[in-house]
Amino acid sequence: MKKTIIAPSVLAADFANLQRDIEMINNSEADWFHIDIMDGVFVPNISFGMPVLAAIAKHAKKTIDVHLMIVDPDRYIKTFADLGTSILSVHYEACPHLHRTLQAIKAEGMKVGVAINPHTNIDLLEDVIKDIDMVCIMSVNPGFGGQSFIENTYLKVRKLKNLITRKEAATIIEIDGGVTNKNAKQLVEAGADVLVAGSFIFKAENPIETITDLKKLTTF
Repeated sequence: MKKTIIAPSVLAADFANLQRDIEMINNSEADWFHIDIMDGVFVPNISFGMPVLAAIAKHAKKTIDVHLMIVDPDRYIKTFADLGTSILSVHYEACPHLHRTLQAIKAEGMKVGVAINPHTNIDLLEDVIKDIDMVCIMSVNPGFGGQSFIENTYLKVRKLKNLITRKEAATIIEIDGGVTNKNAKQLVEAGADVLVAGSFIFKAENPIETITDLKKLTTF
């Protein structure tokens, strides 16, 4: 049986009621907290920094999956490890020395993720795929929540799955952006293991029920 990991994106939470929304995730069937850190340089938006992550980590009872959308992520690797990050994803496009960055993340005891923008070709990961625990495929342009899903993503997931199989890697696949009950099952059938959902969960009338439904939909 395939059980998909559901990772609500805290970027879509109500920041005025952050503890309430964190408790909601703790009490739901969600598996991870997905936390986007944006610097206003790599992406045209600024999200939140270390103090907010520290506050989330204090209350979160599940895996903390941090997605860095920042330039020069190497400067902060140790900081994110100290804040309780379980998985740290850096952008392929922001790391001129990707292999070195991956080693530095592992040296701090975290699992390592590599995120790729919609225009970035899967083939560019061929030489490092065995060093990566998770590839995060951006299914929207990074920087803002609530965007429409890019349909080419299914093709990218299948292509990445083939690369992982061919290289005999243990890498898992995460999808970030525009995930809803309309595309979740198809994404998992294409090879996705982790689904990040933001607006779809937090703007729902009943977020806990929405998470349960996503879980049911992607367990088969």
